[in-house]
Amino acid sequence: MGKIETLITKINNGNNEAFKELYGTDTAVLQKQAKRYVDLIKKFQETFKTDDVELFSSPGRTEIGGNHTDHNYGRVLAGAVNLDNVAIAAKNNSNIVRIESVGYPKFEVDLSNLTASSDEFYTSSSLVRGISARLKELGFTIGGFDAVIDGGVPKGSGLSSSASFEVLIGAIISELFNNGKLDPVQNAIIGQYAENNFFGKPCGLMDQTACSVGGLVTIDFEDPSKPIVKKVHFDFVSTGFALVITDTGGNHADLNDEYASLPTDMKAVAAELGAKVLREVSLEQVLDIAPKIREKVGDRAILRAIHFQGDNQRVVNQVEALEKNDFKSFLGMVTESGYSSYMYNQNIFPVNNVREQGISLALAMSDIVLKGQGAWRVHGGGFAGTIQAFVPQNLLDKYISTLEHVFGKGSCHKLFIRQKGSVKIDL
Repeated sequence: MGKIETLITKINNGNNEAFKELYGTDTAVLQKQAKRYVDLIKKFQETFKTDDVELFSSPGRTEIGGNHTDHNYGRVLAGAVNLDNVAIAAKNNSNIVRIESVGYPKFEVDLSNLTASSDEFYTSSSLVRGISARLKELGFTIGGFDAVIDGGVPKGSGLSSSASFEVLIGAIISELFNNGKLDPVQNAIIGQYAENNFFGKPCGLMDQTACSVGGLVTIDFEDPSKPIVKKVHFDFVSTGFALVITDTGGNHADLNDEYASLPTDMKAVAAELGAKVLREVSLEQVLDIAPKIREKVGDRAILRAIHFQGDNQRVVNQVEALEKNDFKSFLGMVTESGYSSYMYNQNIFPVNNVREQGISLALAMSDIVLKGQGAWRVHGGGFAGTIQAFVPQNLLDKYISTLEHVFGKGSCHKLFIRQKGSVKIDL
């Protein structure tokens, strides 16, 4: 029996502990995932005619604490979720990487050319090339491989499908050519490097780190060149709560100015105190100078600086609550963060389109259903897109039906924090 046949037999036999770690214990979910993997393995076999394959999974991520704190060198709390990108991969004994993603055109990357090019910006090829280039620079072995990938992290969901893809590629190269020696945090940093320098998009490190490390992680960006990453040991599944991400839809066009205004406003306040970013100053200093700078920087900038100081400290308090197993206090702080984002950070709806307030509406409905029994906040950048809620099991059906009544069937994603980051799956 060949390796592929053996893998398919193991998957179809069910009761797979590796799958339960990634996807939970719901029988219907496990059956769906089993079919997904078997279909992907068969697709790989048809496409590349190779038997010696490995299975990989890389999660999406959710931001849990620290909304718009990273760009001012603050702290964040993030977690890996059970929506993932899956790959079937094998060495091909060449210098060419060949990837076929379900629903997308097949592409190839020739590793004899590891130079960034603006012609390749915003493509998956650029990420594969950038990751390979950086790994080679750092002394890792690289080589050609074939892969079929199924992207189960929805684009535009705020769960960071691009970061998940990046650390998936890092994990594949690590396992196929380097005996799995690539450290998860280093994998994240390499993914960020590729996105910044080869893909052409500036980004922080939160997304890649959460996807690569798994579980809950807190990251301190006080020195952004050497962020401090700490795993937070907490069993989310045991709480009996579901993490629900709701896609409110909305128009993401013309929001660049809104997003750009956030760090600009915060840094304007910092500059009035002789600092580069708000991490270098205190809330007391901001309040002390507020009367003198209102005309110069505007009241919104001061409010956003107040939000930064509150949410940056709140991350520390959230981590402390989780480590003490005080989930109730943690939930209270999630909602506090949401209120702060709404009132002070003001990234809930765009000022040029007040008729369209999907996030505001979703937060209001969450408040109505969950008040006193859960938590809710904006998720990610804001202005349009997704919200996040922690929902107790007894309210889960009601919560989802209430939100989907407004935002449409399938707009709610029921998730949990998974402990595994980007990994090779051993069945």
